[in-house]
Amino acid sequence: MKFERMIIEKESPEEYGYDRIKNNLTESSVPDYSLNDLDIKISLNDIPLSYTNHSGNQFLRDLVCQNYSHINSENILVTTGAVMSIFIVNATLLNSNDKTLVLHPNYSSNIEVPRSLQVNETFYQLDFEHEYIFDLEEFEKQILPGTKLISITYPHNPTGTMISESTLKAIIEIVEKNDCYLLMDETYRELTFNKKLPTAASLSPKAVSIESMSKSYGIPGIRIGWLATQDSTLKERFLATKEQISICNSIIDEEIATAVLKNKNYLLENIRRNNQEKFAILQHWMEDHSFLEWVEPTGGVICFPRIKPSIDINIKKFYTILTEKFGTFVGPGHWFEQSDSSFRIGYAWPKIESLKNGLECITESLLEAHVKK
Repeated sequence: MKFERMIIEKESPEEYGYDRIKNNLTESSVPDYSLNDLDIKISLNDIPLSYTNHSGNQFLRDLVCQNYSHINSENILVTTGAVMSIFIVNATLLNSNDKTLVLHPNYSSNIEVPRSLQVNETFYQLDFEHEYIFDLEEFEKQILPGTKLISITYPHNPTGTMISESTLKAIIEIVEKNDCYLLMDETYRELTFNKKLPTAASLSPKAVSIESMSKSYGIPGIRIGWLATQDSTLKERFLATKEQISICNSIIDEEIATAVLKNKNYLLENIRRNNQEKFAILQHWMEDHSFLEWVEPTGGVICFPRIKPSIDINIKKFYTILTEKFGTFVGPGHWFEQSDSSFRIGYAWPKIESLKNGLECITESLLEAHVKK
C-alpha cells in the first residue's frame, strides 16, 4: 500500500482557510446544519460514551434499510462516512493482482483508494463531447480478464449527470455476466431531480451500495455513512475490515444520525426546495453565457461547466484573479484529473447572495483573463 494526499483535499477550502474565502462555490453538499437547525429531540448528556454495535446502531440500520429491498438491517454496515465504505469495499475485495474498472472522472476516493492499494486500475472515461453519456457497449469493452470490481457514481460527481434505470440494470447484468462486483456510490441519490434510481444493492447480490449523511443531509461533521449488500458473507468480510480500522462508530454520531433519519422526509423536502431555488439561479446565469458551456445536471448539487474551446482564456490568470482578487473558490478540473478549462461549481451550499456574487466573480475573472486578439 502507498498512500498520498489527494489534491482535492490538499487544496480544499478548509485547508486554504474559510476566513480567506468570500464566495465558496467548491462545496459538493447542501448547507451545513447545526443541531439547533435540525430541531431534533436528543439529549447528548444522557448518552453513555461506550462502544457501539460494530455494524452500527440497530435503530439506525433499521432506518437505513428502508431504502432497500431484499436487504435486512443485518446486511447494512454503518461506517465513518462514505469514504470509509469505499475503502472497505476496495480493501476487502481486491488483491494486488486484481483489476478494477472505475468511472472517470469521479469522486477522488473512488479513484485514489484502488490506486493506493496498488491494484491494476483502469478507467471507463466519460467526456464532455459525448455529454457524459454512459455507453454500455463501450463500457463492456473496458472490462478485462481478472476485473474484480467496477466502481460507478450516480448522480455523477463532478458533473451531476444521471443514467436511466434501464442503464443501471444493464450495467448490473454485465457485472453478473463477468462475475465481478459493482460498487455503486449513491451519495447524491436523495437529490435526484426527477425519479430516483433503485438502490443498486437491491437489484443484485453482486452490487454494493454506498451512501452517507454528508452531502444530501448537510451534516458531514458527524461522519456517518453506510454500505449495503444482499450477501451476508460479504457483509461479514466488510465488517472484519472495518474492525481493523475503527472497530465501531462514534456513539454520539450514530445517535444524531438516527434522530435525523427519523425525520428525513421533512428535512429532504426543505433541502430540495432550497436546491431548486439555487439551481434556477445557476441555470439563468449559464443561459447564453458567452464564455462557458455545460452538460446540464439532472441530480446532485454540483455541475462541471467548461470554458468554450473557441474562447482564448489564460487559465492560470483566471484562477488567480478568481481566488486572490475576488475571494471566490471553485473546484478546478485537475481535482478530477481533467483540464482546468473545466471546473466544478457547488451551487447548493452557499447562501443565495454568495452564490450570485460568486457566479458574477467567475464572469468578471473570465473577462479579465480573456486573451484579446
